[in-house]
Amino acid sequence: MTTLYNDPANFIDDALAGFLDLHADRVTGVPGGVVRSTETRAGKVAVVVGGGSGHYPAFYGVVGAGFADGAVVGNLFTSPSAHEAESVARSAHGDAGVLLTTGNYAGDVMNFTLAVERLRAAGIDAQYFPVTDDVASAPRGEEAKRRGIAGDFTVFKCASAAAEAGLPLAEVVRVASAANDATRTLGVAFDGCTMPGAQTPLFTVPDGAMGLGLGIHGEPGIADEPLPTAADLARILVDGVLADRPDVPPGRVAVILNGLGRTKYEELFVVWRDLVRLLRERGYEVVEPEVGELVTSLDMAGCSLTVMWLDEELERYWRAPADTPAYRKGAAAAAGERRAVIADGDAAVEADPASASDAPGRAAGAEVAAVIGDLAAMLAENEAELGRIDAVAGDGDHGRGMVKGSSAAAAAAAATAAAGAGPATVLGAAGREWAARAGGTSGVLWGALLEASGDQLGDSGTPDEAAVLRAVVAARDAVVRLGGAQLGDKTMVDSLTPFVTEMERRVAAGDRLPQAWAAAATVAREAADATASLTPRVGRARPLAERSLGTPDAGAISMALCLETVGRHLAGEDAT
Repeated sequence: MTTLYNDPANFIDDALAGFLDLHADRVTGVPGGVVRSTETRAGKVAVVVGGGSGHYPAFYGVVGAGFADGAVVGNLFTSPSAHEAESVARSAHGDAGVLLTTGNYAGDVMNFTLAVERLRAAGIDAQYFPVTDDVASAPRGEEAKRRGIAGDFTVFKCASAAAEAGLPLAEVVRVASAANDATRTLGVAFDGCTMPGAQTPLFTVPDGAMGLGLGIHGEPGIADEPLPTAADLARILVDGVLADRPDVPPGRVAVILNGLGRTKYEELFVVWRDLVRLLRERGYEVVEPEVGELVTSLDMAGCSLTVMWLDEELERYWRAPADTPAYRKGAAAAAGERRAVIADGDAAVEADPASASDAPGRAAGAEVAAVIGDLAAMLAENEAELGRIDAVAGDGDHGRGMVKGSSAAAAAAAATAAAGAGPATVLGAAGREWAARAGGTSGVLWGALLEASGDQLGDSGTPDEAAVLRAVVAARDAVVRLGGAQLGDKTMVDSLTPFVTEMERRVAAGDRLPQAWAAAATVAREAADATASLTPRVGRARPLAERSLGTPDAGAISMALCLETVGRHLAGEDAT
């Protein structure tokens, strides 16, 4: 259990504050994360790693000479927002471009890809690369669908060393890709991890068993197997990883036996004794191995084996020196000029005196802000249940993310409406704050949804049924375009799309907005409940598809709850 905290909602903020004070000589806090305390030297590509928190030393513990130039810090097991990724990348960037890299998770991919687009638009050369090392999460031939777990470390290390050596951005990306192609990981869990403030773990493993093929965000394994001896576990890990080796012969390899947060070093040493013997018997020469905690999962009990097959170039970068708060090897280059501290502050609401809103538009903007406030209150009441649903085949963070996003959106909407803005401006401000504060897949999708709907409503006049219909169609299209999910994939699309279809039918039949919305929300709720019979085809739950049978999708349920809440507001009922 995660025992020591103040406010569970601020656990990562508090932990990061302590880390930054402790290592102030090496790292500096910036909005969205951490960068080296020294400026990026001229001609050097900046490497920015990141993802959700709960994995220390990954990711902010490896910011330093010879390793990452910056780390984007999301909430527990939740992708940082595109705004946060862009902020850290801008801070870390020197003059030679920036590589942003994460594990291969939908929220990370969406947010970091958006950040790269924004950086390029600002004239900064930027690339994004996702790591796909987890052999348990997709079969051979579908490597692009695999998660990034402890193999993040080998890929990040080699890419960072290549940047430190002065390679240009395209070559740094090539090295990252080569390291990823050469890396395989398989993990096991003996017990699940517990979020701060929670009384039960995100998943449990039966007594006398272990979960094979776990994720690092609190996802359970893909299968339960009898708990082995250390020697048997070594064989399971070696067999599993080597069975998926790239198309190269045995030879020199970098190896990590990674603890996930609660497995003692002594236990890892016992496993290593048998594991390295097996590797040597099979013709492998182990180069500078690592045994310990490098990519953890809060207090999860378990471990993983990572193997990276080395050629001359990858070996050089694997062995290159590094000097960071959590990882040191050899003698890294001396630090450069100290970086100026960047203050973090909330963006003020800018009221536009030339706003296009008129009196009806201002009234409509106030109504929109009130609705978003209702959503925030409703989601806070349902946080625990949404987290429980999400934990069946995911990491259990959906409720927390929805609460963080909606509460930030409600505050932004209220402030913007008070400044006299109409619906488009209110929804735009709410969407940007939802995406920035929630992070993760749901954060970026809800942010895009709100902004797209606002674009259709404008800031003047009172929106009629046709305008609202255009807004919900645009919202649906934004979610599908950005997330890539379709009907039947077991996502929020499975409740949003039926809602839009029914709204179109009702408006065409002449229904007024409250009646049309209420009827469509009922259809959305039925569709959300029906996702219990589906297996996920995209997203973090996909590797545990069978386990999710019988449980509806958390994103579809939260969407239906939100649509029902808006319907109650339109009908003049108590929205909660």
